[in-house]
Amino acid sequence: MDPIRKKLLIAAFTILCFSFTAILLSLVCLWKIHRKKKKNNSEKLLTQADDQSLDAEKGVAFSPSSFFAKCNSLSTLSLKGFASFIDYKMIEKATKNFDKINILDESGFKLVYKAILDNGTEVAVKKVFCLTKGIQREFENEVKLLSRFHHSNVISSYGYSIENETGFVVYELMHNGSLETQLHGPSRGSQLSWHRRLKIALDIARGLQYLNELCIPPIIHRNLKPSTILLDSNFNAKISDFGMAAVVAGGGGGKEGGLSRSLNFLGKTGPIAPESILNGILTDMSDVYAFGVILLELVLGRKALEMSEVSGQECLVRWARGVLTDRHVMPNVVDPVIRGTMSVKHLNQVGVIAYLCLEDEPKYRPLITDILNSLVPLVPVGLGTLIV
Repeated sequence: MDPIRKKLLIAAFTILCFSFTAILLSLVCLWKIHRKKKKNNSEKLLTQADDQSLDAEKGVAFSPSSFFAKCNSLSTLSLKGFASFIDYKMIEKATKNFDKINILDESGFKLVYKAILDNGTEVAVKKVFCLTKGIQREFENEVKLLSRFHHSNVISSYGYSIENETGFVVYELMHNGSLETQLHGPSRGSQLSWHRRLKIALDIARGLQYLNELCIPPIIHRNLKPSTILLDSNFNAKISDFGMAAVVAGGGGGKEGGLSRSLNFLGKTGPIAPESILNGILTDMSDVYAFGVILLELVLGRKALEMSEVSGQECLVRWARGVLTDRHVMPNVVDPVIRGTMSVKHLNQVGVIAYLCLEDEPKYRPLITDILNSLVPLVPVGLGTLIV
């Protein structure tokens, strides 16, 4: 072959290889840029879905600042999709100018007062100091959700109000306070018999079934714990405190149902399911896990985290999982207040329910409806089989 022709062929081949490589690299770069852009858009959408989950069903974005601006211009109007707006002066009068003697509870940026309306109705007033946007979002969240709920085991709201940077939620007064106070307060559970504790567990399960499965779209509470379970004068339990609750995107619940993504656990002091800590994914199975922890506290009379306990028993879940299915040990670790007052068979059944609720893998936890059906036969007819 002619040397000159040979050199031209080599040069052409070399140029062709470089051109192909350049095109290939360009395509790879474009694919990476597209992928990164798509990922950023997805993360942005997920963040927006979490912050505005309550408005997703209406297709309306509703920022805390616009919410507060609108509320400050209203008097006693009833807003569509919200509870009734109550004039601040009425709340001030009902609480006797927020007299300290009427304080029922105090935690973080919240105060709860006992109040009496002009018509003589006793109510509770939650005063929320909305110092940050996060607290404002929680207040907005609770107001919007409470107006939707109608169930005997979920707290009922009378309305809300705004004064400067302080929000108020008015709801039914629960004369026996929180489950936290009854179990771990001065009385140390002395008013809670075995059957009464089972009835409380049944009430919570009914409330959760309503939120997780019957609401459209479903609701995940995300902060279920003894302090958010309130008890009326007859010790009927109602789920409260919906500031951190989330609407399930895409509808259906269940083990493989819709997901609610939230990586922000700031202010959450209730039990957190393992999968929520690992990846921030929350489903109704997260609420089932929290229910399992409450069931433990009801049976054992101990807090979920108690640093005063002996070494190795500080974390209730970690310690209890080793005894919940042991028929010989369970009767000896029950809350001393109720020890020996229950059927050992029923005690072991409750232990198994709690054990399943606390499974590390969400897919192995029971549905709240299955839990409900398992608890009903354990509660005396006069206490809890009638659903209202």
